[in-house]
Amino acid sequence: MPVAQREAGKGLLLTGIHKSYGKVAAVKDLDLHVGGGELVALLGPSGCGKTTTLRIVAGFEQPDTGTVEIDGEEISSLPPHKRHLGMVFQNYSLFPHRTVAENIGFGLRMAGMAKSARDERINTMLDLVHLQGRGNVFPAKLSGGQQQRVALARSLVVNPKVLLLDEPLGALDKSLRESMQFEIRGMQQRLGITALLVTHDQEEAMSMADKVAVMNGGRILQIGAPADIYDRPKSRFVAEFLGTSNIFEGRASDDGSALVVSGPHGPFSLTLPQPQAHGQPFLLSVRPERMTLTPGETSDGRGSGFAGRVVGAVFRGNYAAYQVDVPALGRELFVYRQADGPLGSTTYHLGQAVVLDWAPQDGVIVSGE
Repeated sequence: MPVAQREAGKGLLLTGIHKSYGKVAAVKDLDLHVGGGELVALLGPSGCGKTTTLRIVAGFEQPDTGTVEIDGEEISSLPPHKRHLGMVFQNYSLFPHRTVAENIGFGLRMAGMAKSARDERINTMLDLVHLQGRGNVFPAKLSGGQQQRVALARSLVVNPKVLLLDEPLGALDKSLRESMQFEIRGMQQRLGITALLVTHDQEEAMSMADKVAVMNGGRILQIGAPADIYDRPKSRFVAEFLGTSNIFEGRASDDGSALVVSGPHGPFSLTLPQPQAHGQPFLLSVRPERMTLTPGETSDGRGSGFAGRVVGAVFRGNYAAYQVDVPALGRELFVYRQADGPLGSTTYHLGQAVVLDWAPQDGVIVSGE
C-alpha cells in the first residue's frame, strides 16, 4: 500500500495551552502544530507535562486557557467521544471477556453500524495488523505484541482524525518494542493519519516520529526533526536528555574564537565552531560519537588533544562506550567508537593511556536551560 499524502491545512493545533493544578503549572503557554499525516512525539521526563498535554487533546482535562483544533475545527469544548480520536495506551485496555474481533469492533457497535459493515471493517483491520484468523481468540491467548496490535486496530477502525499514543510500547520487552516501532510507524504512514505520541523513551521518539518536541517544566524546549535536535540541541537539557553529551562551561576568549575553561591546573581553550562575543559565558556540547581516541600520551594534556586514561569500557553491540579520565579537565568524558574488532571486544582497555580530541565543527553551543 503506498504511503498516503499529507493534506495541507489538516492536523492538530494547540494554541496557548496552560494548565495548573493548584499552584503547580503542569503545562505553560504551550503551542504545538502536528501537520496532517505527521507523527509528532512529546518526549520528556516524568512530570514534564507531556501526558497532561495528551489528556487535554483527548478531552480528559480542560485547559485553563488556550484552544485545541483538529483539521481547523475548534474542539476545546467537545467531550472526548465527539472529538473523533483514536487512543492507544500502555496497558492496552482490552476487554478480557470479548474476542479480538469484538474488541476491535466495539466502537463501531457503539456507533450503531450494521453488523455486515462492521464485520467487513473488522476483517480489514485484522489484515492490516497481521492477525488474520485470530478474530475469535480472547486477549489472554495473545502475546503482548499481538494485544498491542488489537489495541491499535480498535483505535484505527473508527477512522479517527488524530491517533493518540500514550507510552504504547512501555509494557513490551526490548526486541518486541523495536519491531512494534516499525509496525506502528509503517501503519501510520500508510494510512496518512495524524498522530501524537507521548513517551519518555528517546529511542522510541527518534525511531517513530517526524518531529520530536522535547518538554520540561511544562514547556516545549525544542521541536524539530529527530536528527536536527540530536545534532543541534539548543539547550543543555535537550543535549543531555536526548542521548549523552559532554558539556564544557566557560567564557569566550578575547577574539571570541575559543571557549576558555577553568581546569585544576589552570585555564585552557577549546576552539569554537563559530565566534562568540568576548567574555560571554556559555556552554559547549560535544556528542561522544564525535570524539576520537588514539593510543598514547601527551605531556600536559594540551595541544592537539587531551591526555587521558580509560577508566571504563563497555561493549554495546555495534559500538563501544569508553569513560576517559582527563586530568587537565579534572573530570571524565564519554567517547563512543564503532566496533571494529571481534564480537564482544573493545579497542581500548582499562588503564590504557589515550589522547582524546574532536573537530571544532562537531561542538555545539547550547544555553544553560
